[in-house]
Amino acid sequence: MSIRNIEPKALWNHFADLNAVPRASKKEEQVIEFMINFGKDLGLETIKDKIGNVVIKKPASAGMEDRKTIILQSHLDMVHQKNGDTVFDFNTQGIEMIVEGDWVTANGTTLGADNGIGVATIMALLASSDIDHPSMEAMFTIDEETGMTGAMELDPSNFSGEILLNLDTEDDDELSIGCAGGIDTNTTYKYETEAIIADSVLLELTVKGLLGGHSGMDIDKGRGNANKFMNRILYHLFSTIEFQLVSVDGGSLRNAIPRESTAVIAVNKDLLQGIRSEFNKAADIIKNEFKSIETEVVFNTTIITDEYASAMKHGDLYKVLNTIYSVHNGVYRMSPDIEGLVEASSSLARVVIGDGSFITQSLQRSSVESTKDDVANTIRTSFETMGCGVVQNGDYPGWQPNKDSQILDIMSKLYRQRYNEDPKIAACHAGLECGILMKHLPNVDMISFGPNIRAAHSPDEKCQISSVQKYWEYLLATLKEIPKN
Repeated sequence: MSIRNIEPKALWNHFADLNAVPRASKKEEQVIEFMINFGKDLGLETIKDKIGNVVIKKPASAGMEDRKTIILQSHLDMVHQKNGDTVFDFNTQGIEMIVEGDWVTANGTTLGADNGIGVATIMALLASSDIDHPSMEAMFTIDEETGMTGAMELDPSNFSGEILLNLDTEDDDELSIGCAGGIDTNTTYKYETEAIIADSVLLELTVKGLLGGHSGMDIDKGRGNANKFMNRILYHLFSTIEFQLVSVDGGSLRNAIPRESTAVIAVNKDLLQGIRSEFNKAADIIKNEFKSIETEVVFNTTIITDEYASAMKHGDLYKVLNTIYSVHNGVYRMSPDIEGLVEASSSLARVVIGDGSFITQSLQRSSVESTKDDVANTIRTSFETMGCGVVQNGDYPGWQPNKDSQILDIMSKLYRQRYNEDPKIAACHAGLECGILMKHLPNVDMISFGPNIRAAHSPDEKCQISSVQKYWEYLLATLKEIPKN
């Protein structure tokens, strides 16, 4: 089945159009132009602010002119990630979408449902001629995934709405009224090198096939981190057989749980069989521990003929392996106030070693500012203890839940009427833009919701067709219930 034949067709067709446009974070020039042309072609007031956010305004439909103006918000950028064996150029190619039963997925890449489904939803509303709605202000922000720059630099003078609907959550039975803030920790260390010992064999170690996923929403699911797995194996080898570390390249994106890691080591040819045996021993232990979660993980060793001139000195290798082992990764604290909510976490997203440099990237999140500082300091001090330079930036606030929200009350009642059950009222452990937007628009009542999306930020990302239908119908019903001024 073609994606363009799925109901609601207006939404899915706009999603297909959007997914034909490259839109990596910080490379949104094409999608910004796409959205500007979209708004102007509809004859609607269209604005691009100084940072690149696009605003499109549509007057109320007949009979809805006395309702409060609403802001509909989604971000234009998407996470560009692909499987290691997928040949795909995100800069020039559109996403190749596949319909599999009740799900839409992509061919070896991220799908872009995060947050493309939200963008397509708003496009469908703006282009409609038969949907009842109050005055709408569409807010399409940029660079959500790598710094929330669009939200940070938003021009609030472009908005008069009193209610904001953020369409960027991933469970169709949930209404989000809070989210985590975050901060990036980036570290650097210059290590001493030495010549690769004569009669050495270069061995490439690989960890791949992990589930990965969103480092906020999926951090409590017990998934493996390729950087921690690789370091655990190297630590084991370091304690059993002499080798030299030439390089490591693990993870990809700051906000994705790392799925793959590759290391190159130099080992005396007489020790080759022994080090492979120890590698397999450590790998089997990890596979056994994660057998119910990481069913596709693969550990491998391959002799390579590449030429490398140097490796890390023994003393620095000892410090690096110990430090990575000690760095906290995963849930840091569960919320004592909201059942099941991760309050604070950290994800070791990137580890790169080579040519005398040891570099890491990690992302700390928390819905409470004090515990965000605490987990960030935990990570900082782990690296500073070994002498790394540490830079922490990209700090953004969380979104404090408001249980007295008028739009929450409206949408909760409507959900119960339509589906004969209570929606889940929750805060999410992800960096929704609402926390930042609240600083620009302090008097706006905000809520976030969306359809079922799974494995965001990974090539396994998928969006449920039946859930999109439910979400679309629920949104249309909500528009009719927007209160009068």
